Amino acid sequence: MAASTRKPILISGAGIASLLLAQSLHRASIPFQIFERDASVSFRGQGYRLRLSEEGLDAIESVLGPEQFQNFWDTCGKTGGSGFSAVDAITGEKASARPESPKDGNREDVIDEKPKGRTNNLASRDGKIIGISRGNMRKLFMFGCESYIQWSHHVTGYELTGSGVRAVFADGSKSVEGDMLIGGEGIHSKVAKQVSQGMLKVYDTGARGIHGQSPSTAFKGLGEGVWRIVDNSNPDRRVFLMTNVRPGEMDDPNVQFGWTMGGPPGSIKAPNDDYSIIGKPAAEIAKALTANWHASLKPLFDEMVESEAAFWKITCSTPSGVPEWQNDPRVTVIGDAAHSMTPAGGIGANTAVRDSALLGRLITEAGGYKNGVTAAYEKEMRVYGSEAVKTSYRIAHGNMGISIDENSKTV
Repeated sequence: MAASTRKPILISGAGIASLLLAQSLHRASIPFQIFERDASVSFRGQGYRLRLSEEGLDAIESVLGPEQFQNFWDTCGKTGGSGFSAVDAITGEKASARPESPKDGNREDVIDEKPKGRTNNLASRDGKIIGISRGNMRKLFMFGCESYIQWSHHVTGYELTGSGVRAVFADGSKSVEGDMLIGGEGIHSKVAKQVSQGMLKVYDTGARGIHGQSPSTAFKGLGEGVWRIVDNSNPDRRVFLMTNVRPGEMDDPNVQFGWTMGGPPGSIKAPNDDYSIIGKPAAEIAKALTANWHASLKPLFDEMVESEAAFWKITCSTPSGVPEWQNDPRVTVIGDAAHSMTPAGGIGANTAVRDSALLGRLITEAGGYKNGVTAAYEKEMRVYGSEAVKTSYRIAHGNMGISIDENSKTV
């Protein structure tokens, strides 16, 4: 990055949205600093794979440029097939499928809008379904920006100065003065709550899930494709599992594929309602839930890497969309901090990278901080962000029976 007398753009959080924004600033030689609460990029598990839509890929390509995007593209997995295929968890039977063609679809843990024996066409480029692990995406977006990340810095708010803004950390210390602060630290963002004066809320839908990893050899019973395994044998404990089985790796026990289990409210329970547990306790619950599944599916759980298992709460922003708050020219939010979504429709990660590309372009065109940049970003983001939240909620409401409103429990 070229030397500059300008104050840096401060970014809270080092998730995919924040890091892609950093790439945009880095390419434009605009100074920035990232503050991340974790101690390192490998501090905790990176969770599921992300499936990238056409819009998501376009946003990433617009930021990275031809050469860097080619490296990103080469790292992505490409799965054939027309889309989701359903499997009966008890019988192991694969349902015959009729093609559908919705545009949205990105994450491996997408909840299918039409799951009963139908297939959704999820291909986004070259007739392939494009996916990449969250961990690999973070590392690729971090390339060249490593020295601008300050680890173990938990942002809990900010203060405006006469000519800029400072991030405030959990220990009471403050950052250098920056020209802007971008909150990208996820659903628990303190920056989001402060800048929106509490209008940005994330609701607990009551639905729960478990992420898991297993050697790719355990997936031979499924074969290549994007699979939705459904267990409706117990009406009080309905669960489903999503996974993306990529070709060419099913014979290598050193390669792991991920899967995500989910269920409506009350279907998946953790001891003492502790949904932060990871590792063996989470793995044991997944195994108990699938004890009566077909033999062809049992290797997914018998051979799972127990240390990688983790619970997750399914959350969502206000179903009515991204609210409008009084704009602050120096502070705004991106990604899950702006619009948390259920996994239904698989829209969340792609919407996040759209945020990064849009805000990065506006800051670059302005040459850094300029009054009006955050207002222009928020105006455009609210349109596609609100539509994405509404879609993810509508599908999850129909498939999982979740129901939230302004009076629901927040996280």
